[in-house]
Amino acid sequence: MAPAEAAGFWRVTGVLTALATAAAIASAAPAQAQTTAQLSAYVSDGWGGGTITSQPAGINCHQEAWDPYASNDPQPNPTGTCTATFEVGTTVTFTATPDTGSYVNDGPSPNPVTISTGYNYTWVMFCPSGGLCSAG
Repeated sequence: MAPAEAAGFWRVTGVLTALATAAAIASAAPAQAQTTAQLSAYVSDGWGGGTITSQPAGINCHQEAWDPYASNDPQPNPTGTCTATFEVGTTVTFTATPDTGSYVNDGPSPNPVTISTGYNYTWVMFCPSGGLCSAG
């Protein structure tokens, strides 16, 4: 084989090898799609108290009312289930229920949430009925 013919042969062989490798990769089993994802409910610092729940069940997150001027204690953390796992594609709706002496200032937002891969959330702000609220 002449040197020019050999170079052409190796080019063709290299191209065929690359095509065969690409075909093998394309025919490999696809990676498993994510079938569940987490959703978090955040209770914003409005100083009021209340609970946000989800339908279907999973989120049941309660924030205790807090008066920042009554003591030097920090606002307590929410209690209950504030993050839950749902099937991707599930539409989750929320209900915000204020504690006695509080009201829903804003949210839940967004409502509803259709679960997707990645970051899913909703939030709500409860304020005390007496007018003290960080949102003004």
